[in-house]
Amino acid sequence: MDKREGPERLVVIGGDAAGMAAASQARRLRKPDELEIVAFERTHFTSYSACGIPYWVGGAVEERDQLVARTPKEHRERHIDLRLRTEVTEIDVSGRRVRAHDLESGTEYWTSYDKLVIATGARPIRPDMPGAGAAGVHGVQTLDDGQALIDTLARTGGRRAVVVGAGYIGVEMAEALLRRGFEVTVVNRGAEPMATLDPDMGRLVRRAMEGMGITMVDDTEVTGLRTGGDGRVRAVVTKDAEYPADVVVMGIGVEPVTGLAREAGLPLGAHGGLLTDLAMRVRGHTDIWAGGDCVEVLNLVSGQEQYIPLGTHANKHGQVIGTNVGGGYATFPGVVGTAVSKVCELEIARTGLRERDARRAGLQYEAVVIESTSRAGYYPEASPMTVKMIAERNTGRLLGVQIVGGEGAGKRVDIAAVALTAAMTVEQMTALDLGYAPPFSPVWDPILVAARKAVKKLRETG
Repeated sequence: MDKREGPERLVVIGGDAAGMAAASQARRLRKPDELEIVAFERTHFTSYSACGIPYWVGGAVEERDQLVARTPKEHRERHIDLRLRTEVTEIDVSGRRVRAHDLESGTEYWTSYDKLVIATGARPIRPDMPGAGAAGVHGVQTLDDGQALIDTLARTGGRRAVVVGAGYIGVEMAEALLRRGFEVTVVNRGAEPMATLDPDMGRLVRRAMEGMGITMVDDTEVTGLRTGGDGRVRAVVTKDAEYPADVVVMGIGVEPVTGLAREAGLPLGAHGGLLTDLAMRVRGHTDIWAGGDCVEVLNLVSGQEQYIPLGTHANKHGQVIGTNVGGGYATFPGVVGTAVSKVCELEIARTGLRERDARRAGLQYEAVVIESTSRAGYYPEASPMTVKMIAERNTGRLLGVQIVGGEGAGKRVDIAAVALTAAMTVEQMTALDLGYAPPFSPVWDPILVAARKAVKKLRETG
């Protein structure tokens, strides 16, 4: 173990959004002679946009480095001792140290800490099934993963791609592969794609994807992957059929990487993520913080802990952690569950609770659905959109909004996200003074139309 002399030492496990945001913010507040910062990252890259990987794979983003917000060199110039290709394999809480494994040299060593940040992120879920580790089967979470997939696509002779799963990653990768000229099949165990939406809204996504030429296979469980004599994947196997594949992308979601934390005895929630307080400290541990895709967060609408791995949250977590480590004060109060995505020209958005979330939380509610357009109906290129709004009975409090439509649909969810954060009622929303001009919106914005319909339904039901 290295000697502990000189300034306090902050050790950061994980070099992407949360980890390096925390390290950078702490460095802004404390000088190198006051705080030494050591950061470990097992891959080749730091501070990059994992959310942009599908668009890099699909060609919308031309170069990998466009996704990198800050290079290792830039971090080191800010006096952060960044150690790439180094994986932390053990956290010794009582000894206040971590064991690191250099993946290039194979050497292992201990590094002590005064303060520790755990930002180990998430990994693609790889079901335990025959062929899951075959060549040509990919998960997409890191830049290394994205590069491996691009390399496979470049050398694959066939043009048949199968995406397993139809969540955010699944639909985004379906678009990427379609844009690369592949015949795309999406195999989804849910009744409709996008389980983050209610089924009636997911159905709109399925119909749109089928209209783009994507083959949708819903309500189907994958049982294995068939490989050829060369060990490469040849087909995705279900109970009733086989779907030929030259490349397979596993898009069934991600899980928090918290094995180190579990072995160290740190508290985990029902979803497997680390539990923290409002300052992002790991509960019960004064000098250990955690953030990003390895933690659970408070849903401000339901009041329950939830696992929502998003880059927006990770960067905010890092800022909060870095401020607190650096001697300041900051909190992360929670989220309302806002997310947007797209598949080709279709925009998909949600915030707050789905119907099943509301039922699980014990809330009584009413739901309404309206059809509208992104612009005034007479204005050129006005695109249709469907808005679903959920409101609490008796109180009229907004509980959730889902939007599926063309250009201009997705970011409208931000109006609802603000209303949820402010705990507004749907009646209060009807009076919102939103911007209007025919190129941007109908006179009554679709969000306000939905709010008016929700008010009407609440009144009718007493």
